[in-house]
Amino acid sequence: MDDAPLWVPSPKRVADAHLTRFTERLRARRGLALEDYAALHRWSLERPDAFWFEVAHYAGVVADWADQPVLRQADRMPGAEWFPGARLNYAENLLRHHDDSPAIIAWDELTPSAPARRRALSWRVLCAEVGRVAAGLRAAGVQPGDRVAGFLPNIPEAVVAMLATASIGAVWSSCSPDFGISGVLDRFGQIAPKVLFTADGYAYAGKRIDSLTPIASVLAALPSVSTVVVVSFLAGTDVASDPLAPSLPGAIGWRRFGTPGARLEFVRLPFDHPLFILYSSGTTGLPKCIVHGAGGTLLQHLKEHQLHTDLKRGDRLFFFTTCGWMMWNWLVSGLASGATLLLYDGSPLHPGPDILWRLAAEEQATAFGTSPRYLTALAKQGYAPADDPALGGLSALRTVLSTGAPLAPEGFDFVYASVKREVHLASISGGTDIISCFCLGDPTAPVYRGEIQCAGLGMATDVAGPDGGTLPPGELGELVCRRPFPSMPLGFWDDPDNKRYRAAYFERWPGVWHHGDFASRNARGAFTIHGRSDAVLNPGGVRIGTAEIYRQVEKVPEVLESVCIGQVWQGEERVVLFVRLRDGAILDEALRKRIGDTIRDSTSPRHVPARIIAVDDIPRTLSGKTVELAVREVVHGRPVSNTAALANPASLALFHDLPGLRT
Repeated sequence: MDDAPLWVPSPKRVADAHLTRFTERLRARRGLALEDYAALHRWSLERPDAFWFEVAHYAGVVADWADQPVLRQADRMPGAEWFPGARLNYAENLLRHHDDSPAIIAWDELTPSAPARRRALSWRVLCAEVGRVAAGLRAAGVQPGDRVAGFLPNIPEAVVAMLATASIGAVWSSCSPDFGISGVLDRFGQIAPKVLFTADGYAYAGKRIDSLTPIASVLAALPSVSTVVVVSFLAGTDVASDPLAPSLPGAIGWRRFGTPGARLEFVRLPFDHPLFILYSSGTTGLPKCIVHGAGGTLLQHLKEHQLHTDLKRGDRLFFFTTCGWMMWNWLVSGLASGATLLLYDGSPLHPGPDILWRLAAEEQATAFGTSPRYLTALAKQGYAPADDPALGGLSALRTVLSTGAPLAPEGFDFVYASVKREVHLASISGGTDIISCFCLGDPTAPVYRGEIQCAGLGMATDVAGPDGGTLPPGELGELVCRRPFPSMPLGFWDDPDNKRYRAAYFERWPGVWHHGDFASRNARGAFTIHGRSDAVLNPGGVRIGTAEIYRQVEKVPEVLESVCIGQVWQGEERVVLFVRLRDGAILDEALRKRIGDTIRDSTSPRHVPARIIAVDDIPRTLSGKTVELAVREVVHGRPVSNTAALANPASLALFHDLPGLRT
């Protein structure tokens, strides 16, 4: 445990922080003696009803509040009920401003060479656009609870379509356009959307990539879709003049959808009305369709933005993400705090490593969010934003956020040496499953090397040992949450008895949330995430289920069976695929490319293994199940327990110290 902090907030920053003002509010309103963050956190767990009530009212949540207890069945997890009787609308809370200041500023890969591509939407224009598109959804027959899907780049139209969907009480779900046909169908095919928004394509790493051809194949297998709306992102014109439009007969151009000047209206619905469907893959079966509620999502994001990130009205929030990652939903919720959203679509390293920092500098980003993998890539390229005179020292930047994977101590060093000395670096950890964080930053406290500063307020985050009990400081165990919180999933789609939902998070220890992260906590109460404890992959901070990879590898005739793991390499996780081939087949570069292309074309580039290695046998249980965790342990030089459960334990030796894993 490092004793010397890397950063200490100034007294003025502490005094001006939302967290300080919130604590002072509690002292005045409730007579609480809250001497520090630890005391505030304890109270938030002891009185969750009071804590979340105060968060809602501090943040000014717009709702019809009911004269009922804030929390019912607090001892049930899952099963607790938050704000019963209350009615609200997520979009209404994000669109409380109507002036001409910017709500969204968007760049993409084409922006540097075509400055006119920089787009800014004022709050007034954003509200008008949401009203127009919402009218189009109503005209298309969309009702509360219906699903609306987006297959879109990270552009303003995606935000507008999502907010329009939420304004009428429908449920939004989106995929990044780099997902292949199978990956999209595995997701949207389960939820049967009524309307689908797409774009003609997107730009990445200097290439223009068509989206209409793959989406035409998707639509052929999605009979539920009655209306398709196309944003002409690459063409820059309405879809009617786009030469690619014929591939989507009957599609409506973005500008022609809806009713210009339509009044912006919001349907207030119960606190737990469905808002988003997100996807999380596992080691078997199709991706899980995780349903998140409007009230819980809104309240959790307001808490995280204001109390933990210190986001204020007029701040500019930038998180590099796609519409297929929960951080996009988290980013957009920044509108509820009056922040301007900065969007970027494209490669973070094209045309050079400075592109995201140029956006941050020119648009005066106050918070910059990214992944450890990106920071590592900058370090390897020798690019230091602090040394780039064109960035002006990133004068507006107050906060750097890192998530998606553990931020190594060297990542902390890089930020403070190569990005900015006076900045709050907040490593945060949570996930798609909760659309929020278990542990994150404290803008009023010092930052120490390699540490996540604190458990989130209202989150009973803990580190559990094999028996489920709390481990002492310094010991490695499972990251868990022991009490309910508002952003817990409402459930999984098409899981009426919650059987799959309970199995996913509560099977190991009933009444305790567990989703497969290794963690430790030190005497300061700070956390370190050490990676995944289950077989789910996490390259570049994007969780990928092995089942999605296996379904594609099975299509390759030469492959009899395979096993896929995540290997920790140079501080990051990379995907490694081991294959057992048919007699006579050889794993040459041509076959490696065909396997990689098969995976990429049907899922996404992030699914493609960094290494593909042939082995003579694949370890499996007596019942025939592939044992990914055992392979992973051998690859990392760790002992494997319970080899008696294996049908072919000798096969484990095949994975020890392989030359292909040393580079």
